[in-house]
Amino acid sequence: MTRKPHYLHHRERVRAKFRQFGLDVFREDYEALELLLMFAIPVKDVKPIAKELVGKFGSFKEVLDAPEEELLAVEGVGPVAVTMIRFIKEAATRYLQQKTRTDFTLDTPESLIDYCMARMGAQSNEQFRVIYLDGKFAIVDEQLIAEGTIDQAAVYPRKVMEHALKSKASNLVFVHNHPDGNVTPSEFDKTLTRGLVLAAKTMGISVYDHIIVSQDAHFSFRENGLL
Repeated sequence: MTRKPHYLHHRERVRAKFRQFGLDVFREDYEALELLLMFAIPVKDVKPIAKELVGKFGSFKEVLDAPEEELLAVEGVGPVAVTMIRFIKEAATRYLQQKTRTDFTLDTPESLIDYCMARMGAQSNEQFRVIYLDGKFAIVDEQLIAEGTIDQAAVYPRKVMEHALKSKASNLVFVHNHPDGNVTPSEFDKTLTRGLVLAAKTMGISVYDHIIVSQDAHFSFRENGLL
């Protein structure tokens, strides 16, 4: 009889372990990544690939955030594996987006911050988004207003307010990312925020917060007394 490759039995054990205990039991990042790669690379021992990815990028999160071309440069990683990695990242972001819509309250803003960091924190270019809320602070819409270079995105108050009226929003949350990782607001950020707050006020709309995010940190204008 032909013996099955050793990694097939290992795959069965890993899948059974996950079904029984969940992902928390995989203490090492490469173990969680190995499980992910099993779905994309069916006939190969993927543990060495998982270890190399974590060794190169630093963590499970960093692998999910890595550019496609850098992932493809790792031996054993092909287009199918990259698609799976990107899918997991996008699926997690969509989950957080929908969870935020149901869980966000004024007393528990953490879900909104987690979503913003997942959605924008790893972007290589600066983005500016607006999250629109109704009078009860339920999220009713979200819009990418501008996307720019590594350090600047052009934001036009008229565009922000037009969509606020269209979505019948009563409150706004501004969110943008700093690709360099420093979430301290610049003078331009502060000036822009003041202008947007004034434009909203003239239309009877309130600004709840302006959040700056990076991969690992955030800055809230509200928390820091700038609104």
